[in-house]
Amino acid sequence: MQVDRFILAALVVQVLCAAFFVWTILESLLGLPPIGWQAYELIQIGAAIGLALGIVMGALALRRAHRRTTRAEQQLRVASGAFLDLMQDRFEEWGLTPAEMDVALFSIKGLSTAEIAAMRETSDGTVKAQTNAIYRKAGVSGRPQLLSLFIEDLMDGAVSLDQARIDAELPEARSPARADVSPQG
Repeated sequence: MQVDRFILAALVVQVLCAAFFVWTILESLLGLPPIGWQAYELIQIGAAIGLALGIVMGALALRRAHRRTTRAEQQLRVASGAFLDLMQDRFEEWGLTPAEMDVALFSIKGLSTAEIAAMRETSDGTVKAQTNAIYRKAGVSGRPQLLSLFIEDLMDGAVSLDQARIDAELPEARSPARADVSPQG
């Protein structure tokens, strides 16, 4: 990438500038004969320009890193929203009750039966019955298989980041009747 080469060149110039300033200190400490004043002034001007260029390039690199971080955070939000939409769609397909949807979500998040019961202010037995109903409706035998259903959907492309971006930008596109976004072929 051309920008990376420019940053590398600016880094090399900064190293040379730093070497110049270290050399001038060593020159006076070791008593070496000085170079001509005209050459010395030109080198000093070049070093000052190089250091200024380093400041500018550092600021540009920082800005670019900030943009990348912001873009990655936006993509993560889109993917997270797409995953939540996928879960909601599957829960509706399976005909889960609102209580079962809560239990399924907590289960997918990794909470134990006791933790789910405490959060929902119900007994462990109620949560166990609800998780068994969830597994039966989803056609799986346990939590790992339930989670693997969603992972498979994501890996198979059922959730497209492009579709998720459209959904994020167009609230009316989030209707339950939207078209299947899985790849055809």
